[in-house]
Amino acid sequence: MVKITLSTALLATLAATSSAFAPLSPSFSRVPFPSTSTVTELEASNGNGNGDMNIGKAFTVAALSFSMFFVPSPALADGQTKTFKLPPIDKSDTTRCTFASSKIGQANAARDKLYDLRQCNLSGEDASGFDLSGVIMEGTDVSKAKFVESQFSKAYLRSSNFDGADFTDGIIDRASFGGSSLKGAIFKNAVLTGTSFEDTDVTDADFSDAYIGSFDLRNLCKNPTLKGENPVTGNDTKISAGCAP
Repeated sequence: MVKITLSTALLATLAATSSAFAPLSPSFSRVPFPSTSTVTELEASNGNGNGDMNIGKAFTVAALSFSMFFVPSPALADGQTKTFKLPPIDKSDTTRCTFASSKIGQANAARDKLYDLRQCNLSGEDASGFDLSGVIMEGTDVSKAKFVESQFSKAYLRSSNFDGADFTDGIIDRASFGGSSLKGAIFKNAVLTGTSFEDTDVTDADFSDAYIGSFDLRNLCKNPTLKGENPVTGNDTKISAGCAP
């Protein structure tokens, strides 16, 4: 069995990309990498069928951490941005309320047109494995939806219903769940970086084995709704997030 830790993947990423960056200017500050002691070791095994996925996740976490290393200060990540100005909803588009995977790539969340799912009812739908980067949700019902191994980068996920949604093995980067209901949601083994849970209801949610950035984790631990037990997994919500009792 081959074991790949976050630090191993991170060093490989740094070695491959260091020559592409000029020295930092004085206006930039360095953000410490997450400690390997806070990240569950990712295992790659040829026999269990999960090797490629875990290796890919290790390098994804390393790449996200590397991008956080060179950030302007005191600029905030997209997930922490307080105010957005959104365009009107195009209600004439009758095909708007459907899950569509991006073919351009997760990092830049680019699409050929605005991916607007505001006020859509997609409860119970299955978008597993989809790249939903750049999606806009507000007043959206995605309760009990499946987002297993799905990717959300620069996603606006505010004031929506995610009750019972399953984000297992997903990647949620620079997203905002502000004001949304996440009761009973599952984030097992998910990557959550630069993502805000401000004013969310995370009662009975499960964050077991999830990688959560230290800044986001401190804020999540202050959420008064971080309590209960997930009805599907049976895991204690607060303990699963790694917050002190």
